[in-house]
Amino acid sequence: MQTIKINFDTARQFEMSNIKPLSGIVGLYFIFTSKILIQYPFMKSRLLYIGMSEKKTNSIGSRLTGHFDGKSKNVGLQNYRKIEPLFFTYINFEMLKSFWNLRIEDLESYFILNFVEKFGVYPICNNKTGFEVLKTDLDIDIAIDWNYFD
Repeated sequence: MQTIKINFDTARQFEMSNIKPLSGIVGLYFIFTSKILIQYPFMKSRLLYIGMSEKKTNSIGSRLTGHFDGKSKNVGLQNYRKIEPLFFTYINFEMLKSFWNLRIEDLESYFILNFVEKFGVYPICNNKTGFEVLKTDLDIDIAIDWNYFD
């Protein structure tokens, strides 16, 4: 089985000037605090939310804009943002297509369920559960650098 290591890109402040350039990009995005460590059952993390954009018309830029302006109605993200600056990073799905042959929805589920495995619960601001993609026979193992959010 092939192992693919996922390292996250540079953190960007959760501001419109950093969100707008992501218009048209499809992939996963991760929103996290600047300093607050969330006590999850197994360990702490600054990660609040794992999200995805499945098509260019609903790109990472438009999804992040919805979280930024409150249209996504994610009260947790809105309230964390009131008390400290948030950051985000993302993974462009185009970069992963060479080894991930399932849908992007399955990739998001893989990340969410891998987070649950490592931290004990879903990210605090995610309000949906991941599908059971980890029970699928995958021919790869994705090693995710969750320490990025320490």
